[in-house]
Amino acid sequence: MHHINRSKVYYYICKLLVFMKYFAIILVFLCTTLGVNSQTYEIGGLIGGTNYIGDVGKTNYIAPNNMAFGAIFKWNRSARHSFRGSLMVASISGDDSESKESRRKERGYKFTNTIMELSIGLEFTFWDFSMYSGQPAQTPYLYTGLTYFGYNSLAKDPQTNVIEDYDKSGAIAIPMVVGYKTTIGTKLVLGFEIGARYTLTDNLDGSNPLGSLEDNDSLNFGNTVSKDWYVFTGATLTFTFGRRPCYCNF
Repeated sequence: MHHINRSKVYYYICKLLVFMKYFAIILVFLCTTLGVNSQTYEIGGLIGGTNYIGDVGKTNYIAPNNMAFGAIFKWNRSARHSFRGSLMVASISGDDSESKESRRKERGYKFTNTIMELSIGLEFTFWDFSMYSGQPAQTPYLYTGLTYFGYNSLAKDPQTNVIEDYDKSGAIAIPMVVGYKTTIGTKLVLGFEIGARYTLTDNLDGSNPLGSLEDNDSLNFGNTVSKDWYVFTGATLTFTFGRRPCYCNF
């Protein structure tokens, strides 16, 4: 696993705490304004690993090599679907020396980046999932929606070919998640999931600089018409609260 710069970790932890403050405000608002409908809510955390798919390093689709952690909230609207929101901080990296492609090995680029994402969307279960049946419940599920994430803008130094950050940026991604969840007792839900994020940027790895460096074509490399991906593989653990839902009207 790649070494992570401590100062950057502290910086993004502070950012995460700020986001979590607003996340908590939204949570309180939802619980106070929507709680009269007797819905069930879940709140908890997520932890796992991430890998990136792009123009530097390995081309494996699922090969977590960096850490990710965050918070997750669900508003269960029926036994088959939930509104879901999450915050996540993740590190991604790529190293051409680890690639199986000889062209990349000869080139020798490598990078690290840090992502902070906010995601909202819908989670659908394959069959009814109820905490109130008196029996253990488990089901596969799918999640999709819309993700916004912040990251470091990267570019290679034309003198040294070292890929470095020069600015901050943000982009939209489409999450495509498949998972499996099970109840633990009557209050906890444990889930395992793999989620690919198709991003609307090609510069997670410094291959297509933006902003002040956007017009400098000499800094571009790789396939500049394709977008980057990153994948989260990990677990979620949530605590369920609220009154037993009636699942009426929606």
